[in-house]
Amino acid sequence: MTKNIWTILGVIVAVVLAWWIVSALFSVLWFVVKLAIVLVVAVGVFFLLRSVFSRRED
Repeated sequence: MTKNIWTILGVIVAVVLAWWIVSALFSVLWFVVKLAIVLVVAVGVFFLLRSVFSRRED
């Protein structure tokens, strides 16, 4: 009987740990995706501003 209780507790602990690990990985992954989007937008804005200011100097 105690073997079954330890098995059930082990499964619960494994699920909780897996849930926490997956949540942390998705948080890191979402941060990387946001960082990539910000980088693309920043490069686009940089070239847009560069083209606007280079036209005024001509």
